[in-house]
Amino acid sequence: MGVNGRKSKIWAVVRVSSGNFLEMFDFMVFGYYAAAIGRAYFPSGNPFVSLMLSLMTFGAGFLMRPIGAIVLGAYADKHGRRAGLIVTLSLMSFGILTIACVPGYATIGLIAPSLVLIGRLLQGFSAGMELGGVSVYLSEIATPGHKGFYVSWQSASQQVAVMFAALLGVLLNSFLSAEKMALWGWRIPLLVGCLILPVLLWLRRSLEESDEFTGHKRHPSSSEIFRSLTSNARLVAIGAMLFTMTTVSFYMITAYTPTFGSAVLHLANLDSLIVTFCVGASNLFWLPVMGAISDRVGRFPLLAGCTILMLVTAYPAMLWLVSNPSFFRLLTVELWFSFVYASYNGALIVLMTEIIPIEVRTLGFSLAYSLATAVFGGFTPAIATYLIHVSGNPAIPGVWLSFAAACGLGATFAIGTQKDSLKSPGSNKPVRV
Repeated sequence: MGVNGRKSKIWAVVRVSSGNFLEMFDFMVFGYYAAAIGRAYFPSGNPFVSLMLSLMTFGAGFLMRPIGAIVLGAYADKHGRRAGLIVTLSLMSFGILTIACVPGYATIGLIAPSLVLIGRLLQGFSAGMELGGVSVYLSEIATPGHKGFYVSWQSASQQVAVMFAALLGVLLNSFLSAEKMALWGWRIPLLVGCLILPVLLWLRRSLEESDEFTGHKRHPSSSEIFRSLTSNARLVAIGAMLFTMTTVSFYMITAYTPTFGSAVLHLANLDSLIVTFCVGASNLFWLPVMGAISDRVGRFPLLAGCTILMLVTAYPAMLWLVSNPSFFRLLTVELWFSFVYASYNGALIVLMTEIIPIEVRTLGFSLAYSLATAVFGGFTPAIATYLIHVSGNPAIPGVWLSFAAACGLGATFAIGTQKDSLKSPGSNKPVRV
């Protein structure tokens, strides 16, 4: 590939990942400032109730993901990856504008939490196809032998959003008092997301359709897409179990970290945000590295090894952290979880784009991911908060991580037992499981 071709590929990766950045940035901001959002829209005499209502609203957006995956995924498989990605970003933009601009409960009463919930549901609907659409597009434009590296930039773009949101939080906490942050400062990151919307929409509209999609002689009708999905239901179910490990670990180490650090470990908000920034940087480093390694050694060794590591270390690591909470211990534990998550995800995302047939690839990928997020991953902050509340054990989120790892391990071996029958779409070569 010449210099111009390489630049074209890099620019395509940037353009397709831009909307993915916004989707994750908004989700992270909601998670970081869940307590302040709870006070603004869900006031209660009990801080735990306000926080839980806020976190449940955060999780409610994930319930719409499977519906968005079905509707928008089928649209992208029929009309093209570019068309689907433009629709998702447009819907996402409306959702973030709604949440950023709605007055608090004290101003407009019950209308405020209702509008916030609608905004979250709309964001969840659009996000149902966003991650799958980006992953499939990157897989289809990848150069031979480098799919793992290319597809890893779907998740890597999310880490840029994690880092940007955390850095913005650090700056705001440095210049604004805790009272001002709780009162109105938490809106600033949401408004920043609104300001960059025009640029992101322009970038995505300039996308070209993938050659693999345009080269497919006939695109299926809606009824054919859903028939194909039915015939691949077992593969989607296994994919959902595989994604459980990814979604639970990701939201645990990113969206939940600021709340856990401040509300449970009683560390300074600034310390928790710095740790979150470091986690994003760690993920950003390891994801493309492990994606490239999976191109060399195959997907199965990374998937199996990482799920076993998480299964046996999650709870002991959390016990060590809560026994003597400190910035150093929180950073150490989170960086360890980051390494395991990124190594696993670097192999998983590309595997799913390889084993799902092209005529239902976006829908199948998106549905598997969305089911895992809706049932387990998206509610991780709320589940962790509830488990700590009822058990009195601040290390209990480690058990939740171990459960997710067990799901991933079982699904990994389910895939491994049939790896010889899995063929790369459009090729007679087996998938590098």
